[in-house]
Amino acid sequence: WLGIASFGVPEKLGCAGLPLSGRQKELCKRKPHLLPSIREGARLGIQECRSQFRHERWSCLLLPPDSAAAFSVFGAELSSGTKETAFIYAVTAAGLVHSVTRSCSAGNMTECSCDTNLQNGGSATEGWHWGGCSDDIHYGMWFSRKFLDGPIKNITGKDGNGLISMNLHNNEAGRQAVAKLLSVDCRCHGVSGSCAVKTCWKTMSSFEKIGQYLKDKYENSIQISDRLKKKLRRKEKTQRKVPIHKEDLLYINKSPNYCVEDRKLGIPGTQGRECNRTSEGPDGCNLLCCGRGYNTHVVRHVERCECKFVWCCYVRCRRCESMTDVHTCK
Repeated sequence: WLGIASFGVPEKLGCAGLPLSGRQKELCKRKPHLLPSIREGARLGIQECRSQFRHERWSCLLLPPDSAAAFSVFGAELSSGTKETAFIYAVTAAGLVHSVTRSCSAGNMTECSCDTNLQNGGSATEGWHWGGCSDDIHYGMWFSRKFLDGPIKNITGKDGNGLISMNLHNNEAGRQAVAKLLSVDCRCHGVSGSCAVKTCWKTMSSFEKIGQYLKDKYENSIQISDRLKKKLRRKEKTQRKVPIHKEDLLYINKSPNYCVEDRKLGIPGTQGRECNRTSEGPDGCNLLCCGRGYNTHVVRHVERCECKFVWCCYVRCRRCESMTDVHTCK
């Protein structure tokens, strides 16, 4: 379904012409007005994934349509059962909740609107009351479950498949991130700008904040056993009594190191990637280049500078040149 992000105006194609599973097409036909939100959810998730991993060995790169592994925008990564798979499922499920909820709050749909439970009430003694339009994430959560979880369960009749259970759990972890990061905004009312009374409403956090929260969960993700008993359990036997929470990200297989190109798996490798010579983090030349070293070349930048308005009527600028060192992995 993520391929829908590259379609300009998906409504014009109709549901049948979009890269959706059978169940998703059925849901799409029943709710065609949600197509712009579905597209926006895919775009949000993909964009945030690329933003969070832009300096890492795995940079959340989309595959070109003609590559061998491009049966989806992320290729084999979607079925590899790694930490990266976990993040993709979580961030895209969260993106769908976010975009559908935004559309509800904007009044673009008849099936949902603001959170009606928060229209009245508050605390008169503390001087505030609920008002405005609180984001109602319940419809977005319901639609995300219906649209994304149904097709996964339908892959095979066996719900005992470890990868399916892992993907379903990570979808839900993404949705829980949106719910957990709901915040309360208030506006003051009163004479001369005093805050005698406040009107408050619930609003979703920016998607960037949700992406950062999920990236932290990715860094602390839990490896689980692919042999399912009645429930998901940690692979490490000594840790099995430690509970798994619904907001944790789970993975089955260890990630490849992403250093060397592997066309079959759609891994581009890090050769030619720009790195930061002075950084100790993942974007540093030492880590990003996997110990292979790096090349340095000088890039000349020419730009307009010291611009002044001359009466009348034009702008006069100087032409400034600067030289910078750019380091790329060998």
